Amino acid sequence: MSWGTELWDQFDNLEKHTQWGIDVLEKFIKFVKERTEIELSYAKQLRNLSKKYQPKKNSKEEEEYRYTSARAFLATLNEMNDYAGQHEVISENMTSLITGELTRYVQELKQERKSHFHDGRKAQQHIETCWKQLEASKRRFERDCKEADRAQQYFEKMDADINVTKADVEKARQQAQLRHQMAEDSKAEYSSTLQKFNSEQHDHYYTHIPHIFQKIQEMEERRIVRIGESMKTFAEVDRQVIPIIGKCLDEITKAAESIDHKNDSQLVIEAFKSGFEPPGDVDFEDFTQPMKRTVSESSLSNSRADGKSEPKFGGKSKGKLWPFIKKNKGAGPEDFSNLPPEQRRKKLQQKVDELNRDIQKEMDQRDALTKMKDVYIKNPQMGDAASVDHRLAELGQNIEKLRLEVQKFEAWLAEVEGRLSMRSEARRQSGLYEAQNPSAVNSCAQDRESSPDGSYTEEQSQETEMKVPATDFDDEFDDEEPLPTIGTCKALYTFEGQNEGTISVAEGEMLYVIEEDKGDGWTRIRRNEDEEGYVPTSYVEVYLDKNAKDVYKSLEKISE
Repeated sequence: MSWGTELWDQFDNLEKHTQWGIDVLEKFIKFVKERTEIELSYAKQLRNLSKKYQPKKNSKEEEEYRYTSARAFLATLNEMNDYAGQHEVISENMTSLITGELTRYVQELKQERKSHFHDGRKAQQHIETCWKQLEASKRRFERDCKEADRAQQYFEKMDADINVTKADVEKARQQAQLRHQMAEDSKAEYSSTLQKFNSEQHDHYYTHIPHIFQKIQEMEERRIVRIGESMKTFAEVDRQVIPIIGKCLDEITKAAESIDHKNDSQLVIEAFKSGFEPPGDVDFEDFTQPMKRTVSESSLSNSRADGKSEPKFGGKSKGKLWPFIKKNKGAGPEDFSNLPPEQRRKKLQQKVDELNRDIQKEMDQRDALTKMKDVYIKNPQMGDAASVDHRLAELGQNIEKLRLEVQKFEAWLAEVEGRLSMRSEARRQSGLYEAQNPSAVNSCAQDRESSPDGSYTEEQSQETEMKVPATDFDDEFDDEEPLPTIGTCKALYTFEGQNEGTISVAEGEMLYVIEEDKGDGWTRIRRNEDEEGYVPTSYVEVYLDKNAKDVYKSLEKISE
């Protein structure tokens, strides 16, 4: 199957077909180029989308990413950024491996095609020239033959005419012989030219043209193979990034699976828990009594301060129902005293940590300047050692100021933690007090209040110290009687309690609860009389006894 033998007379069609092949190749190059532009545009849009939803630094959004669901979303955004990078890789590889290579190949192909068809046209022109020479020789032979026939006829006519002189007859005879000789020469030349043309024609159609067409065929077949390889590369470039894209998608799935709804719920408690107890029941105020109405100790009205009842409008009390009052939006006091106990402790601890980090930064700068000063002292040509003294003095003053700030906030923190520990100790005593004074639990009123702007105050905390009979209670407390159980719990996960105060539990184990989570994320449990400790609240499912829980809360109010 050779174009040289099968298509020996289709020179023009082969020229059109090879040009069509180059057009197809250029069309494929254009297609790949547009695909790379789409990939780049898609990657850019994905990156912009990921950037758009990234949390802004030093903003409230950044704080929200402590929740597992928000962290999973952030991981998804990061993975989408990497996903976009793989589309950029596709674009780059297609540009270098397909578009660039094929563009160079097309230029080479055009030059090769031009050379082959130039040789073909040259061969055609040569055979046409030979054909023209043959035709000229043939016409010359034909003309000489006719001239010889006419000369012979003229000689015979002159020879038969008795009126013509002998000299004229001789002249006609010589002319006829000359014409016959010229005809013979033309015949010989025509025969030679014919043989030469036949030889050239044979070489043309059986040697030169097949050879040229064979090269054109090989060129076209290489083009077909090349475009097929480019199409494979087109698919392979995509296939190479599939594992990385799959890894990105796996990471997104992993991030989604890492979402812990229990943990997020616990974080909400830690973020917003105030430490207050819900308000007690509002006392009934009897307006039918002519005597002066007094407000019960358990009432939430704010008339305790001046001992006078406020006017009532429409029969509704204007008590301090602090959970429903909007908090002051202005800047709070420096010691965060406007916050509930748990929130205040967290804010103070954050402030102490922040100040300690600032101190460390200042100390690092001071150490660096001290080393620089030592270098200047040893090598005066490098700089003036006295030039850094002013900065060292400033750093020393800054460190001293920050340390004073730390001491101030640590004092406030110790004060808050002391109060919280007192409450915890009071709760430990509540079990014994409940057994000895059950009536006191029911009659005790809630004294903790919040100010109208939602800030926490403990002005009444000293007035409502827990009044426990000193007769038998102190002796029994000295014996360190264990805390009463307020419910049970089931371990959802295995926990290895390696730190002091913690206890190890196995998944599915049932234990006793002796102290609820107070906002720090830990619940106190007991396995037996000798084994008790703290476990993460998110690791257990708590079942509190309703009666025990109510008594526990009442005693907690007393302790405060």
